[in-house]
Amino acid sequence: MSTQPPLQKANQPPLLRVQHLVREYTLPRESLWRPPASVKALQGVSFEIQAGRSLGIVGESGSGKSTLARLVMALDQPTAGSVELEGQNLHTLTPAALRQARQHFQMVFQDPYGSLDPRQTVERIVTEPLYGLRVATGVSREQARQQAGEVLREVGLRPTDLDKYPHEFSGGQRQRIAIARALITRPRLIVADEPVSALDVSVQAQVLNLMQELQTHHGITYMLISHDLAVVNHLCDDVAVLFKGQIVEQGAPDVLFSAATHPYTQTLLQAVPQARPGQRQRKPRRVDAA
Repeated sequence: MSTQPPLQKANQPPLLRVQHLVREYTLPRESLWRPPASVKALQGVSFEIQAGRSLGIVGESGSGKSTLARLVMALDQPTAGSVELEGQNLHTLTPAALRQARQHFQMVFQDPYGSLDPRQTVERIVTEPLYGLRVATGVSREQARQQAGEVLREVGLRPTDLDKYPHEFSGGQRQRIAIARALITRPRLIVADEPVSALDVSVQAQVLNLMQELQTHHGITYMLISHDLAVVNHLCDDVAVLFKGQIVEQGAPDVLFSAATHPYTQTLLQAVPQARPGQRQRKPRRVDAA
C-alpha cells in the first residue's frame, strides 16, 4: 500500500470539477388553479478540488450543502451544470459506466447510527461496496474478508470486529466502520457530509485525526460538508461558503477566517467562536483512538 500521496504535476487538471451547478425543485401545487412553484436549492455553483487536497463546504441549514453532496455523488440529477470526476461527467454516464466509476468516489454520512444496518455484521457492511459495485468480481469471500480486516486496522479497529454488529460499538467506532466501508474500494474522492457532527467533541478530534492520516497515506481527496468552521479549519486546505445556493466566498482557511469580506461569512465566524479565526493547526496533537 502507498504511504505517500501522489505527487502533483504542474498544471494537472483537478480531480473534481463542478461547473455552474443548478438544482431546482418543483413544489406541490397549492391548488389546481395556480401554476406549480419552484425553488432553486443551488444557483450556479462552481469549484475545483485538486487530487490529495480537501475542500470544506460551509453554510447554515438550508444553504444547499446536502443537495450539493447528492449531486456530486450522482444520487440526484442537476437541473443544469456538470460534475466531472477525472474528466468524466458523472451525470452523462450510462448506468453501467456510473456503477463502474463509483468505486472511485464514496461517501461518509452524518449519522453513524443511521447509516449502518443494525441487522448486518461489520464484515457484511464493510464489504458491501465490493459486491454492490462489482469490484469483487473473481474475489473469494475469504479475500474480501481479508480486505475488510485490513481497512479496519487502518481505521483503528481490529479484524476480530468483523463478526460483531453495530450496536456493540460506540458512536466514534461506528463512524470508523463507516469510513472503512468508504475506504475499501480505495476511492480517489470521499464526500463527507457532516461526518463528526453527531459525535462528542473529544471523539470528533479523533475521527478528524484519522481522516488526516488516511489522506496522508493514500492521497485521498475530501469534499467536507459542515456547518462547523472549527471542523473545516482542522481538516481542509480550502473553504467555500455556501449561502442560499451560491458560493459567496472561497479561499484558504487562514485567510478566509481572518479577513472575511462577505457579511454572511462574517456572521458565521461570529456565531462559531471555537473556529478561532486566524489560528489554524493542520496537525493537532494526536489523541487516542475512539
